[in-house]
Amino acid sequence: MDLSGLRRHAPQSLAGRREAAVLAPVLARDGEAHLLFTKRAAHLGEHPGQMSFPGGGREPIDRTLTDTALREADEEVGMRSTEVDVIGRLDDTRTSSQYAVRPFVGVAPDREYVPDESEVAEVAILSVDALTDPANYESERRVDHPEYGDHRVHYFHVDGYTVWGVTGRMVVQLLERTTDWAAPPEPDRVVGADAELPI
Repeated sequence: MDLSGLRRHAPQSLAGRREAAVLAPVLARDGEAHLLFTKRAAHLGEHPGQMSFPGGGREPIDRTLTDTALREADEEVGMRSTEVDVIGRLDDTRTSSQYAVRPFVGVAPDREYVPDESEVAEVAILSVDALTDPANYESERRVDHPEYGDHRVHYFHVDGYTVWGVTGRMVVQLLERTTDWAAPPEPDRVVGADAELPI
């Protein structure tokens, strides 16, 4: 996994939506790159039970969106800002919950991370090799969505977890920029906006 090509600087403003940031932590385990995800607690009002990167909305105490991502990683899994080397970022993305999210990528130590049960049900550390295995990936094009129109949804099925939605889009971009993997040019299927999700 080559992280040198990630964008390093960006203006700290996301106009038009509520600002948020996430941290995509990269860990080295047994000499191989892994990504740390959280499984959101089932009682949360937005995206319950989904896989995500640590993150959340910008607070008045956050000087920058980088501060937001690091604060949230500390609050959610106990990842201290002093042990994270933020080395770049991905493209801003919007969510169905009216957030504009800036994803940052950082290198963190491989150690035990303890989820804050008020927000996080589980911490999952998934290998990049598994995420880039074609057998673990599928996608679909959803048509006529009331907000997004026709759009592609990516799914990564690894170790009993499914990463999809906004986080799935972030993973696609991260993998395409740092590995030889690329999403297939065409989705596996085309479905309506209300089709059941394959998770």
